Amino acid sequence: MMRKMVVATVLLCALALPGTAGAQDWPARPVNLIVPFAAGGPVDTLARVMAARMSELLGQQVIIENIGGAGGMTGSARAAKAAPDGYTLLLSGSAVLALNQLLYKKPLYNALTDFEHVALYSDSARVLITRKDLPANTLPEFVAYAKENQAKMQYGSAGGGSGTHVCAVLLDVAMGTKITHVPYRGAGPAMQDLIGGRIDFIAEQISTALPQIRGNTVKAIVTLGLDRAPGLENLPTAAELGVKGLDCGSWGSFSFPKGTPEAIVRRLAKASNDAVETAAVRERFKSLGVTIPVPERRTPEYLAKFVPAEIERWAGPIKASGVSID
Repeated sequence: MMRKMVVATVLLCALALPGTAGAQDWPARPVNLIVPFAAGGPVDTLARVMAARMSELLGQQVIIENIGGAGGMTGSARAAKAAPDGYTLLLSGSAVLALNQLLYKKPLYNALTDFEHVALYSDSARVLITRKDLPANTLPEFVAYAKENQAKMQYGSAGGGSGTHVCAVLLDVAMGTKITHVPYRGAGPAMQDLIGGRIDFIAEQISTALPQIRGNTVKAIVTLGLDRAPGLENLPTAAELGVKGLDCGSWGSFSFPKGTPEAIVRRLAKASNDAVETAAVRERFKSLGVTIPVPERRTPEYLAKFVPAEIERWAGPIKASGVSID
């Protein structure tokens, strides 16, 4: 009899563990979504679209906290160190899970071991855009101009180590030039200086570039990805024009701190998938030129394999570029 009572007590205690109960009841309060980039940039824009719809689906607010710095590493490191209770979520993606692991000599986190990866939710091309009055309209003209004027040219980025920075570095290497890099605290300030003619070009995500291209405030030169971008179907890729190795597409995902219960990971993955299947979200993504991954790419299992594959894919180009950040 005593043995049965002990067993029953152990089982009751196990059921009362925070991880188990929390997973069953999650979310019981608002979820903090860390966006590791400044407000107003392309990552933040998509984050707000997703957060609004997921709040409806989860029945709790998904509250965005912008923590920029170090190409996305500062906010990502904070997320990695947060309690694995499902109430701190990271808007992860290509920059924070792949590029930073290779660019920085001492990354603040390990993308492979510090997170429970949830799901991909977006694919976004990059586009080479220039100030409106730059005297080049095609990639060959741009390369010729850059080689002639590299000493006085400047390109902007969302910060050292960001996707905009790395893509511009690869372009610099491909052209055989050494153009001055001007890092900003986010894509928004960089875009404002490009529109104002204070810098010459940005290798920007299409979601931020497209409205400015349509508004005729900047000039689109070429797509920096494997495929032509939605909304810019007439703009060729660099590969089409004979410049290889410029696949600078950006993908977005969600990740929890390591140790977050699987039930919570699955619930968030479902909310993410249901969000991108919503007509209003799809329409908004389309207006930004952003592609939604096919369903089989939107699972925790896929993302867990995809992250190391992306690190491996970028290792060669980044090493060849010689870029390294302390």
